[in-house]
Amino acid sequence: MYPTTLAVIALTFSNYVLQPAFQNCLPPYIATRLLATICILFLTWVNCSSVRWATRIQDVFTVGKLLALALIIVVGLVQICRGHYDALRPSVAFEFSQDPSVGQIALAFLQASFAYSGWNFLNYVTEEVVEPRKNLPRAIYISIPLVTLVYTMTNIAYFSSMTPEELLASNAVAVTFGEKLLGMFSWVMPISVALSTFGGINGYLFTSSRLCFSGAREGHLPYLLAMIHLKNCTPIPALLVCCIATIVILCIGEMHNLINYVSFINYLSYGVTIAGLLYLRKKRPNLARPIKVNMLIHHLHDFLGCAAVL
Repeated sequence: MYPTTLAVIALTFSNYVLQPAFQNCLPPYIATRLLATICILFLTWVNCSSVRWATRIQDVFTVGKLLALALIIVVGLVQICRGHYDALRPSVAFEFSQDPSVGQIALAFLQASFAYSGWNFLNYVTEEVVEPRKNLPRAIYISIPLVTLVYTMTNIAYFSSMTPEELLASNAVAVTFGEKLLGMFSWVMPISVALSTFGGINGYLFTSSRLCFSGAREGHLPYLLAMIHLKNCTPIPALLVCCIATIVILCIGEMHNLINYVSFINYLSYGVTIAGLLYLRKKRPNLARPIKVNMLIHHLHDFLGCAAVL
């Protein structure tokens, strides 16, 4: 599941990096796969070498992503203040050329949920969080509303300069937005998206390897994946498995099919997990739990996740 997501993000990274050299056409199949593979191999080496390096990369590229989103939001708000908000009117924004079917609505939820995935990843690295009983809930309380707000404002900014038809027709909404409003600085958007996806690859490698490591330690996967480097304290076998699986998927998968597959499997897993959590909290309330929060927090967490997708 997570190698598939890594493959999608790596392909997105390579497409945006190669875009200036192949304007008005798709980059070559081999070039995108090769560049994505090089990126994954490099970040796997970084994660195998040092946890500190991996976290520093994540911090830097997360800040870069937020700055790019802030630029989009500010430019969009300026457009709205100038009166360019026709596409935000409900009669325009919710106009359908045909009656949507149940399958189309479900597919829209799945594809939208892919953009908001990652809200649960902090739980995978709890052992590496300083004072997790205090900092883990705090990080979740802050990050989920913040991401929901930022992404909602970003979509509002897009509608300040693009019609729903233009949004659907664009293969890269942020790039189209930049071309329409940023003028000579439109190059900022493809670079920002490429940097954002680079940080996303690093984050998925970091967290998914810990998931494999934890599963192996509990006996759900081969014990080899539970081994760590004595000096660097990194789960090298788990990282290599994620890296190899991602490269294999890169060679055989097509991006949009992979997104639909990952979204479906992700939310099926999330639904089963949440149902199991609620069941155990009711049937075995005294079961030992390292970190336990009020059930209202779980429901708020799920509500914000659904609101983000909507």
